[in-house]
Amino acid sequence: MQTQPIVIRVNAEVARIFEADSEQERRKFEALLSIKLSDVTRQKRPLEEVMSEIIRNAQARGLTPEILDSILSDK
Repeated sequence: MQTQPIVIRVNAEVARIFEADSEQERRKFEALLSIKLSDVTRQKRPLEEVMSEIIRNAQARGLTPEILDSILSDK
């Protein structure tokens, strides 16, 4: 499969964790993200629907609003 780099803005903590991972782990994450983005663009689902699904999945995995606020804060 031919790939092409793109730039996606994330918070500093996510970037730090991604950059600290091994090359193999980064490639796995890139593949997962590529699959998810492909699904979204193929299905032509509204962005709001996709975001709602992501939120539901994150909450099912234990992400609370407090944890999210902590991750997103500049502190």
